[in-house]
This record gives sequence, structure tokens and C-alpha cells, in this order.
Amino acid sequence: MEFSQYNVDALMYITPRPELVFTEGRGMWMTDHNGKRYLDYLQGWAVNCLGHSPKCIEDAIVAQAGKLLNPSPAFYNENMIKLANQLTQHSCFDRVFFANSGAEANEGAIKLARKWGQKNKNGAFEIITFDHGFHGRTLATMSASGKPGWDTIFAPQVTGFPKADLNDIASVEKLINDKTVAVMLEPVQGEGGVIPASREFMQALRALTKQHNILLIVDEVQTGMGRTGELFGYQLSGIEPDIMTLGKGIGGGVPLAALLAKEEVSCFVPGDQGGTYNGAPLMTAVGLAVLKALTAPGFLDEVKAKSAYLSQALNKLSEQFGMEGERGEGLLRALKLGSDIGPRLVEVARDMEPIGLLINSPRPNLLRFMPALNVSYEEIDTMISMLSKVIQQVIDEKAAASTAS
Repeated sequence: MEFSQYNVDALMYITPRPELVFTEGRGMWMTDHNGKRYLDYLQGWAVNCLGHSPKCIEDAIVAQAGKLLNPSPAFYNENMIKLANQLTQHSCFDRVFFANSGAEANEGAIKLARKWGQKNKNGAFEIITFDHGFHGRTLATMSASGKPGWDTIFAPQVTGFPKADLNDIASVEKLINDKTVAVMLEPVQGEGGVIPASREFMQALRALTKQHNILLIVDEVQTGMGRTGELFGYQLSGIEPDIMTLGKGIGGGVPLAALLAKEEVSCFVPGDQGGTYNGAPLMTAVGLAVLKALTAPGFLDEVKAKSAYLSQALNKLSEQFGMEGERGEGLLRALKLGSDIGPRLVEVARDMEPIGLLINSPRPNLLRFMPALNVSYEEIDTMISMLSKVIQQVIDEKAAASTAS
């Protein structure tokens, strides 16, 4: 079927999309409407933690679809209970609220912190967040984010989110006042350019928040569920936050998210929080399958080993082309290009023949890599080989354009 036969005009325009319609995927690979295959280092922006259509998720959906889809969040169901218990057993948290997206989980975290501030901090409501942070696309989570230009798109913003600088504890401390209820951050700023919070900064932040009796919220929508090599990113620093949010990887490709909190912070009362699909058994069945895979013996050790392998390969590529190295945690990594060629690299990589490569450039001078956590070493080698050819082509294009001018 030709692309022109698809009536894409019925879709609301929200982003420029290439003239491709993806029809199937398995593991690290997707296939488009023309039958062309692509090696996918986006994986839905770190969503498909086990790759496209893994057998365990397929089995969980099929089995649960024949039992019970949604009894209403007014009732318990077995899967929501099991998944909540397993998440608390594998983390430092005591309570779980399930949601559909990372933004919704972060909205819940903001509400929970403000409710805690009403009860314990004389109505304190301000949550210190960070420049270049990303917490979602609702009005409140956009206001909490530090993405350049977002303060004017849907003005006025939701107030109460002063911005500090990541890895600068003094910038946080100077913002704390009697209205401050929490500090909220991503352990690795993904959209901001894959910038990790240092172990020392996370530990200093935990000490500072305890000193001032304010909450520490970790947004692990992208870093949670094994992405950093630990099940949760906060575990890299040996600290215990008060609140954590999960999304993306927890559903492995289906809409599932979670808000987790310590018992002493869990102060919602009936009517404060809810959601039509909160903990629906179909999605939590998938969450159980994903968590079982991630916590299988040796799985996270393999993530760490492949992380080191990918890091080394990206550094070699950087040296080959005189770039500025790489950074990241686990299998959330970035190649620092040294020039604003990222968007062109994305385009050329996608259009390669006979197979394409899907990569992401959150900033013009940087590429981000978010493979499935079970990516093979061969698939890492294949990506590096393809990317090397793409970089050379773009460099040659620039040289030819410079000569022509």
C-alpha cells in the first residue's frame, strides 16, 4: 500500500512525521508499509524495555484479555495488588498509585507533595525543579519542566516551580524558603541531553531536603525499570527518596505508570486522587510480566555489561570523528557530536538502504540512544557500523557544501 493511500489528514497535526507507516515490530526491529526494516534505537522513547512485541507481554495480554479488562478502580483486582506488592518489595516505598502515563504520575506526585505540605508545612506548595528537566505535557508538568520556551506556549504557567541547576547544590539551597515543600528531579535528564545527576549531588540533595524537612521526588519515568542498570535510578546513589514516579518501561509498550511513596507521605484521602483506568488488570498484567523479566537472575547484570559495551563503542566512534565523547547511565546514553548535525544524522540514518536506523537528537549537537534492555551485542555492533557510515556521509555533505560556497 502506497503512503498516499493513507488518509493521514484525519490526524491532528502535532509534529512533522516522515512518510512512513510502521506495521510490525519484533525485538530491536520494526518494518514499515513498504516492507523496509529499521534497527530501532528509539524504542518509543525508552518505552519498549524488552523490545517490540516480546513474547511475555503478548502472552500476558492474551491471557488477561479473556478474563477481565476493567472492573472499575472502585474495586480491587488481583493484578493491581500483585504488582503494587512487587514494586514495594523491590524498592524503598510503601504505597503505589497506578496511572496511564508518566505525566499523570508526575501530576499525582505534585498533588501528593502539596497535600503533604498542607498537612505538615503550613500550606507550603513550591516544588524546586531544574533547568532542562522534563516532567510531561500537562499544564502543571510543563510548568515543572525546565525546557526552554515552554514558559510561554500555554501561558500563564502553573506557579510554584522555581528552577535550580542540576549538580549545583548551592543553586537548590538558595531557593528553599517557607513555601518550599519538595525538590523534584530526574536522575538523568533525558530530554535535556542525557545529563546524569552525580552520585554526590543526589546524596547532598537528600541530606539537604532532610535538613529542611522537605520531600525528595525522583521522576523515574525514563530512568526506572532497569534503564540505568539498577531497577531504579535512585539506587545508583544509595539514597531513599520520599516519592518516585514510573512510566514508559513499566508497561513495556502499553499505557501504564505508577506513583510510589513512603507511608508517612501517603496522605491522600478519598476524593483526592483517582483515574478511570487506575490499576486496570489488563495493563497491570503486563506490568507483572515486565517486572518478572527485569528481575530475573542476571538480567540487570547484562544491562550493565551492555551499557559498558555501548559506551566504549560510542567513545571509539567519537575518537574516529573528532567528537566530544559520550555520557549517560546504563542503556540511556548520548553521543556528543561537537556540532549541530544531529537532525541531519537522524534523517540520513532513517533513509539508509536496504535497512534504516532510528535514532534521536534531543539537541542539535547530540544523539540519544534508548535501545531495548535485551539488545544484543551484535545489534550494538550493527548500529555503530551504520552510524559510522551516516556520520561520514553528513561530514562529506558539509564539506561539499562548504567547497561549493
